[in-house]
This record gives sequence, structure tokens and C-alpha cells, in this order.
Amino acid sequence: MAGRKPTAGAVVQALGIGIGLVAMVGGFVLLALQYRPYAVPTGSMEPTVMAGQTVLAEKVSGSEVGRGDVVVFKDTDWGNTAMVKRVIGVGGDTVKCCDTQGRVTVNGVPLDETYLDENPTIGRAGPADQQFSATVPAGRLWLMGDNRSISEDSRVHIDQLGGTVPASAVVGRVEGVVFPVGSMHTIDRTAVFDTLPGGHAATDHGPLGLAAYAAVGGGALVLITAGAGTVAGIVTRRRTREA
Repeated sequence: MAGRKPTAGAVVQALGIGIGLVAMVGGFVLLALQYRPYAVPTGSMEPTVMAGQTVLAEKVSGSEVGRGDVVVFKDTDWGNTAMVKRVIGVGGDTVKCCDTQGRVTVNGVPLDETYLDENPTIGRAGPADQQFSATVPAGRLWLMGDNRSISEDSRVHIDQLGGTVPASAVVGRVEGVVFPVGSMHTIDRTAVFDTLPGGHAATDHGPLGLAAYAAVGGGALVLITAGAGTVAGIVTRRRTREA
């Protein structure tokens, strides 16, 4: 006896589950291949990244980042662990603190750093009080934390190779916070450095948003489609028994 033809509902359910599984697996694979998590134990990057949060960083080299990018780097002159800071100057830049409004300047252009906290100036207690002027050698980066009052960054290490780190020390560009779950968000590309001449502004981010939406959306589609199919099956069986 010929097999019973699948109903239209069964076909739609199978199609939905299949598409959802492909999207979910593809999203997770993309995340695993291109991103790596890093825990941030200190508040040196607040309010962009809070102490205790875990970030996702796209695996990029130092040659692929620009001014304004938040990066993960490892430099033994700074410590034995990976650190997270923001790129302020690249090779050839002169970075100074500060103008009359307390703003850092790059090549004489003051920065209106909208990613800082409510007080955008850095003239506060701690490392923020330090006046400096540094020219960044080729192939190196000047890095600063967004929490200028406590961040131990290029300003603190200015006596070591002018406070800069080799671009080759960069292991990733931070694109989002993934833990705690309630704090999940992407870290958008900043336009603060776009008006500086010579290029080297913050780079376009990778496919984090696409991968996350695919993984979460695909999983949701699988659950919803499977659930709808189960409910439809129960209703059909009840109607059959009542007939």
C-alpha cells in the first residue's frame, strides 16, 4: 500500500526546522571561527565595558585596526594577561594632553570623545592628571582606557618606548559584550576620529550581529516551528477521536 502523502503542515514544519537548524549552526560556527571571548576584570574601560563583563573580540591583526577601535592585546612589558584598551593614536600620530577644555588631541585636533563618561575631560585624579606629548612610531599604537581616571595605559608606560605597544600585540577587536546575559550589547564603531586627516579611523566591524541573529533566530525558529507542529498534531488527533 502506498505511503500516506505528507500534509502541507508537515512540509512547512520540516522546512522551518531545517532552515532554523542551518541558520543556528551557521551562526554558531561563524562565531566560533571569527570571535573569542575575553574577561575584563577591571573598570579601566568603563562605561564602554564594565568590570566583570566578558567581551567578544573578532580575531584581527594590528594592521587591521584604526583609531577608536577597542582592542584586545598582549604585551609582556605591560603584564602577562590580555588587556582591553582603545586605540587613540597610530604610527606617525602625535598624541597630547590636553587642550584648554581638557581634551586629548591627535595631530593638533581635539577629540570630542562621546564614548567617555558624563565628564568627557580627563583632568581628574589619578593617571588622568598626567600631561603628556608622544609621537607614535611606525608600527606601534597609543592606547588608552575609557575610564581615564583609573586606567593604566600608554600614559603610565610613557617611559617605555614612549608608552606605545607594537601593533603586532593586538589579537582582536572588541565588538560586543556577551556576559552577564542581561548586559549583552554590541559595541558600535565610533565616528570620533573620522574627521582626522590621513585616514586610519575606526574600522568597520565584522559579522558579529549577523552571526548572533542567525544563531538566536535560527534556534527560535526551530522551537516555534516544532512547538506549532506539536500543537497542530494534538488538535488533529483530538478531532479524529471526536469524529
